[in-house]
Amino acid sequence: MPAERHPDRLPLRRRLVPAVALLLLAPWAAECSWGGFTLTDTPFVILVLAPMYGGAALLIRETARRVGAGWPTIALFAAAFGVIQAGLVDQSLFNPGFLDDTEFADTQAAAAATLVPGLDFSARQAFDYIGNHIALSICAPIVIVESLLRGDRRSRPWLGRPGLTVVTLLYLAGSLLIFSDDEGRKDFLASPAQVGFAVTVAVALIGAGLLIRRRSIDPAVPAPPVVARVPAAAGAPVPAHDSNIPAAPAPHDDIRQPVAAKGRRAPRPVWPGLVVLVAYAGSNLAPGWAGIAVGLVLAAAAATLLVTWSRRAGWGQRHVLAAGTASMLVAAAYAYAVPTYAPATPAAALVGDIAISIVTLTLIGGAAWRLRVTSSTVHAAAS
Repeated sequence: MPAERHPDRLPLRRRLVPAVALLLLAPWAAECSWGGFTLTDTPFVILVLAPMYGGAALLIRETARRVGAGWPTIALFAAAFGVIQAGLVDQSLFNPGFLDDTEFADTQAAAAATLVPGLDFSARQAFDYIGNHIALSICAPIVIVESLLRGDRRSRPWLGRPGLTVVTLLYLAGSLLIFSDDEGRKDFLASPAQVGFAVTVAVALIGAGLLIRRRSIDPAVPAPPVVARVPAAAGAPVPAHDSNIPAAPAPHDDIRQPVAAKGRRAPRPVWPGLVVLVAYAGSNLAPGWAGIAVGLVLAAAAATLLVTWSRRAGWGQRHVLAAGTASMLVAAAYAYAVPTYAPATPAAALVGDIAISIVTLTLIGGAAWRLRVTSSTVHAAAS
């Protein structure tokens, strides 16, 4: 098991900034980025759901970074969160009437076409709920916030043990609020078999995430013990474990690259983004079980390509940003076509959708600009 990583040795105020940013961004990405609420409702939604969504995103990110894990582990932890959220907290996965009082009530017939016998949940809804929690609730917010930081801070924890304790209590309180509220769980209670199934799947996903933590595709998580260092003046390679001599960031914002990295290079960042975009948008091409099969094939193909490319030289945070935010771009486009949960006037809906587009493009564009500026600074210092 890799040694536990310690938080940044920065003032508490500076370490809290990215944590608070993730705490607030996660609920917006989860419930607002696809058009679920009008612009006037958005601040209240973020405030109420920040403990649950933001707390979960922080716990997943901090746990993964502490054990030296990367994006495969984060994605599996996010899937476990999706199961816990939809199966145990608001229990929307098992409640056939969960959407009856919303503008999505007419989707229940399509959901019933993929009912799983014995457990009485829709496989279509399970695929959508868990997939969106992975892509929007957890991964996209983490990618954006980490991309706005310096490279050496992306792979390190932001919080110490007291901070983790506070976030854990915050998440539990936020989840309890939804579970106990009439508008959260909606007076539905899953059967013991359904609860047992959700717990088993969530535990299995968490266990899988811990098992593969050493096989990270995250460029910010150092794998080899020896790296090439390029200082302002030409020099020889230095050991990465020398804490007194930090390794200089390499091109494309990779913090550490293996000395022996050879072979084919990773494609341009646009390609991982396109792969995820096609997989996310294509998951709803067909109804029923055929649609689920298509979605699973697309997801598996995308994951295979990302893992393959991430092991090539040149893979960096720009690739991670493109892949991690492609689903948010699709969601922002879908916002113009889907209704809000509660009835809204066409004008209010349009204003909200435009605001979503502006926020999404600003977040992704700002993160991309930050990476470009950081990379340009590194190249200038090394020249």
